[in-house]
Amino acid sequence: MIKTNVLVIGAGPAGLSAAIKASEYGANVALLERDFKPGGQLIKQTHRFFGSKNENAGTRGIDIAAELQKKIENSTNIDIYLESTAQGYYDDDTLLFSQKDKVKKIKADRIIAATGAAEKMLAFPNDDLPGVYAAGAVQTLMNLYGVLPGERVIMIGAGNIGLIVSYQLLQAGVDVVGIVEAAPEIGGYLVHAAKIRRASVPIYTRHTVKNVIGEESVEKVQLIKLDDKWNEISGTEKMIEADTVCLAVGLRPLADILIQAGCEMAYIPQLGGDVPLRNKFMQTSNEKFYVAGDVTGIEEATAAILEGEMAGLAVAKDLGFGGKELEDELKDVDKKLQDLRRGPVGEKIRSGLKMLEEGSHAQRNRYSNTI
Repeated sequence: MIKTNVLVIGAGPAGLSAAIKASEYGANVALLERDFKPGGQLIKQTHRFFGSKNENAGTRGIDIAAELQKKIENSTNIDIYLESTAQGYYDDDTLLFSQKDKVKKIKADRIIAATGAAEKMLAFPNDDLPGVYAAGAVQTLMNLYGVLPGERVIMIGAGNIGLIVSYQLLQAGVDVVGIVEAAPEIGGYLVHAAKIRRASVPIYTRHTVKNVIGEESVEKVQLIKLDDKWNEISGTEKMIEADTVCLAVGLRPLADILIQAGCEMAYIPQLGGDVPLRNKFMQTSNEKFYVAGDVTGIEEATAAILEGEMAGLAVAKDLGFGGKELEDELKDVDKKLQDLRRGPVGEKIRSGLKMLEEGSHAQRNRYSNTI
């Protein structure tokens, strides 16, 4: 049985930040990561972040991951378990995780779930043909292993991920033959869309995939136009030659371990689906469990880092570590999160958080929501 003050599940941007902050104030931390290296989505992100200079603007995701990893390695309070997957949480507060060919047990005073999100898929005829990928798989092939997924790629989804991965494909010399978006307009930031426009990549709004054609792999993709009620318009089919279909149709929070632990959940479309109820310290209705990152709602990596810091600091405070310095840092991180979500870009997240707050009124009466 492994025993520790804090268990962090997931070593992406949120989990790494949470582990670092909790350890800085004296807590012993066990950090689980199912992959063979820490960093999560950051190790696939070669583009530069933008926004506030204080929040990594101008820095590439891979460099942010390296910086966080270095802090983990230099900490004497953090034990990291790679290739380790959380399997189940039990009534005696024991969590089982598998590491390679072994199953191990761990007990922690507090647990921070930074389990991230899974990619959503889109169903269409022949969606199991070789050459149909999720966007994360394409990023992994290119940015981790230097492997091109194909020569002629059609991207499904014009959110930030779809636009960013399309630009990365273009930089790698791949012909992006089109970007398909079911909505009437693109959903990603203008800064990403402008790069695609300059490259003269056609963007098909109000379209979806009707069919994929191929014998042993993708050869052609048939698109069809949608009306304002999302119904297919007969006679508007369009055939495009492509050997790769890349799906960037959204993410859903991975909250299985929280459901096992009895954390109360709410379905909030603006946040990506089922998310845990929590207070501003990222504490759930199960007071032993805190959350951070995409498991709380789909947002950018900067928000995940700040939520991780908030959860790590709050757990340290909950366990009796720190003093006024910790209190001041909590207030500073809270302000940074609020500033990050201001303006039109953060409107969707703010509306989702408002729905979450309204839905958790009864729970908020049970634990403090003020600093």
